[in-house]
Amino acid sequence: MECNTIRFAVVGCGHIGKRHAEMITRDAGAKLVALCDIRPKEELGIEAYDVSFFSSLEELLDSDLAFDVLNVCTPNGLHAEMAVRGMETGHHVVVEKPMALTKADAEKIISTSEKLDKKVFCVMQNRYSPPSVWLKDMVDSGRLGDIYLVQLNCYWNRDERYYKPGGWHGDARLDGGTLFTQFSHFIDIMYWLFGDITNLQARFADFNHAGLTDFEDSGIISFDFVNGGMGSLNYSTAVWNRNLESSLTIVAEKGSIKVGGQYMNEVEYCHIQDYAMPILAPTNPGNDYGPYKGSAQNHNFVIRNVVEVLTAPDTKAITTGMHDGMKVVDIIERVYMGR
Repeated sequence: MECNTIRFAVVGCGHIGKRHAEMITRDAGAKLVALCDIRPKEELGIEAYDVSFFSSLEELLDSDLAFDVLNVCTPNGLHAEMAVRGMETGHHVVVEKPMALTKADAEKIISTSEKLDKKVFCVMQNRYSPPSVWLKDMVDSGRLGDIYLVQLNCYWNRDERYYKPGGWHGDARLDGGTLFTQFSHFIDIMYWLFGDITNLQARFADFNHAGLTDFEDSGIISFDFVNGGMGSLNYSTAVWNRNLESSLTIVAEKGSIKVGGQYMNEVEYCHIQDYAMPILAPTNPGNDYGPYKGSAQNHNFVIRNVVEVLTAPDTKAITTGMHDGMKVVDIIERVYMGR
């Protein structure tokens, strides 16, 4: 193994954990050395990976296996404690969304990172989609002028095919809520583009998930942006049969934009003063979990960012840092607290 190859261990071998494993094996600068899950290896569908397997995180960390990065792909409620343990045992960490379920737990990750000088990479894969990159430039360049109104709509299908008995999805302690598991990466895009929010007002409903989850399936939230302008977030996982859309509409001083599609993958409207819309690169397709669909398949960019930062720390920056990860958790926590 070359000295600059970054060695990864993945804890949690569900859909997303296996996605991480696949992207690690595809990256020339990365090497997958271990997988870990509490379920029997034979049930996980990981036969393609000829690497060490461990039945618990502690078993992995107590072993003499050398690796650089621990990818935490377990249920949401375990992210913070596992990330902290990974750093305490000498590893950098990649934390799947959401970073934690409380701001206090996210702060523990940050303080551990700073104390032990370990890097934390948060997975917010929508930042890599071409429409998101384009939007970031449009906002940061000032081309839109003052932001007046922002509307974020997330209408997805999550039914009994997703919320299966005995699983962690829908469990209050391990899942945390619809905004944490389903839509935190869209809230990240909103925060990345427009900054923090204040003057929150929220309404929630549970239309067809009463027997499936411990929490709401729909919500309407209104707020002001600290940087100016106002916004709303409307979301639901009660959509029948398949995802409807994820969309972001911006009304600003010098024009309006709508990015839509199932995964915020299409620029549907762009009318801006003295501006011609460029042709963007195509967005990767959504993750396909069979009966239900997820957001765009951008985990390859996440792994590439980890490899680049760890091999060239003076020239490469973390795409989604821990402070941004914490801010998303903070916003969601405040939404649920209604403040």
